[in-house]
Amino acid sequence: MVEVLSVAVVVGSGVVAGVLFAVALSVFPALQAMPADRYVYTHKLVGRHWDPTMPVLVLSSTAADVALAAVSAAGRPWFGAAAVLLAAVSVVSHFCNVPINRRVKSLPDWTIPAGWRDPRPLWRRWHLLRTALAALAALANAVGAITG
Repeated sequence: MVEVLSVAVVVGSGVVAGVLFAVALSVFPALQAMPADRYVYTHKLVGRHWDPTMPVLVLSSTAADVALAAVSAAGRPWFGAAAVLLAAVSVVSHFCNVPINRRVKSLPDWTIPAGWRDPRPLWRRWHLLRTALAALAALANAVGAITG
């Protein structure tokens, strides 16, 4: 059972880190280069499938890490660290990026209201933080899988 969960957390945290890295490397720079009205429209399109999927992936990987930390003596500190790091990804997402996403999605397509404050610089800062946390979680899970 430990082996199966170890593979699951390595894959799960790797996918989380990979998706967040791809957004930071490619998707967000494209969104940043767009005029505001195109950004809003595209942001809505891009988030449609990621928004419901990513929390499930992050939280299920976190839960599996907690289980592994409870049963794996040698890998306990690594899986425990990964659980904390993935929980931090969830916290940053829920309290920082998601509220910005909701504000952007509440805007009408192709129309930017007067006095609109572009949320992209703040969103990027929070996104880079959660990307780093996810990468560290993936690393911790890999080390935990090797040592556990």
